[in-house]
Amino acid sequence: MLLAAVALIPLLFIIGYTIAIGPEQAAALIWRPRMGELLWNTVRLGVGCMAVSAVIGTGAAWLVERSSLPGRRLWHVLLVAPLAIPAFVNSFTWISIVPSATGYSGALLVVTLSYFPLVYLPAAAALRGLDPVLEEAARALGNNRLTTFFRVVVPQLRPAVLGGVLLVGLHLLAEFGALQMLQYPTFTTAIYDQYKSSFNGQAANMIAGVLVLCCLVLLMGELRLRGSARYSRLGPGSARPARKVRLGLATAPVVLAMAALAVLAVGVPLASICYWLITGSSTSFDAASLVSTATSSIALAALAAVATTVATVPVAWLYTRFPGRWATLIERSTYIGSALPGIVVALALVTVAIRGVPALYQTTAMLLVAYAIMFLPRAMVSVRAGLAQAPPLLEEVSRSLGNGRLSTMRRVTLPLIAPGLGSGAALVFLAAVTELTATLLLAPIGTQTLATRFWSLSGSVAYGAAAPYAALMVLISAPATYLLTRQAGKERS
Repeated sequence: MLLAAVALIPLLFIIGYTIAIGPEQAAALIWRPRMGELLWNTVRLGVGCMAVSAVIGTGAAWLVERSSLPGRRLWHVLLVAPLAIPAFVNSFTWISIVPSATGYSGALLVVTLSYFPLVYLPAAAALRGLDPVLEEAARALGNNRLTTFFRVVVPQLRPAVLGGVLLVGLHLLAEFGALQMLQYPTFTTAIYDQYKSSFNGQAANMIAGVLVLCCLVLLMGELRLRGSARYSRLGPGSARPARKVRLGLATAPVVLAMAALAVLAVGVPLASICYWLITGSSTSFDAASLVSTATSSIALAALAAVATTVATVPVAWLYTRFPGRWATLIERSTYIGSALPGIVVALALVTVAIRGVPALYQTTAMLLVAYAIMFLPRAMVSVRAGLAQAPPLLEEVSRSLGNGRLSTMRRVTLPLIAPGLGSGAALVFLAAVTELTATLLLAPIGTQTLATRFWSLSGSVAYGAAAPYAALMVLISAPATYLLTRQAGKERS
């Protein structure tokens, strides 16, 4: 409940502000033609990106885990690699080499290439954990491969895929840097413009309120589609792996399609960064600035990853082990703040700190709280999935043998959910090391990160000067991305 209360601070800030200005003025700010345009832009981009990410992520996961695709380990690394490239860096690389990559089509391309791994990773993990006996039983009852896939495999993938799609949707609601560069106006860019141009807090907070409603629609939709089925089972399933489906004549086209996806998602951004590093007229390597910003980014991201992942364990455990209305409400509340732009989260925390806890203002602790509010879903989805597949029966057996709750948690539960903890921490690290807007407002005076330095340089169209910071962000994110691929390899073996 404490974690839920912290996660709801931005929402309470918006509600309090709405009450303060009155219902008439709030309605006047919401019912404007501009709001309809922003809603249309946000919804169509969100629906399009979630749908395409679900198709690409699930399809790629099936090809890597269940088909005779050659070089599966290499493809797995390449499909996870886009997580190491921040969305705003991805948009910077596309805009710098293809200036016409703006508007809806450009935004849909860039955000999909940045976020589809959020669906691919849980889908691939779920496919590795499925018991092939269920599929074989379906085939023995006369179902063909396609029918078996939709009637047996897809229902078991539902929690993983829906969790990934939910993360994609929440990230899109809060995405600012990439969409600002791509000149595609959404609620988030409008909020930033309101604060930057006219300091119109009333209009910005009303837009943020509509964003909260969009987030609630996403959460309720994911909860409804996921259902209440249980997916845990004893043991890792059959000792033998699932039989790979032979692609046959389709091998060459499939390999070409996978190669095209890897080139667009990874090849283009890396090639663009290298190009500006070599040929940019403004390129310079300020060693002192690069070292200091990299150190700050790594330290803050590491602290955020540990704190956020540890904080999600009690909520995920309560939700999976004691399901009910209150457990669901607490678990759902941790997603609200992540759908809001970093600037709204930051302003809410600044208001709370100044009025209630002045000692927290302009401190690292307050910045870490902001990171936790924004990135709780990344850890929650991974930890929740791990607990859902950890059989409660093993915990009950441990308790019957005389172990207390803490001992059972340490000796039974934590080892079972260790992969989920690792995935959650890695995903939070990847997000925190490249966070932009909240860091601009909340970082202690004199503290700069790679993201804030990159943004200040790219905003002045100094592509060459910004390139070293972009390259360093990618290099720092690479180990966490590699951790995700290594973990997948261990699970496969």
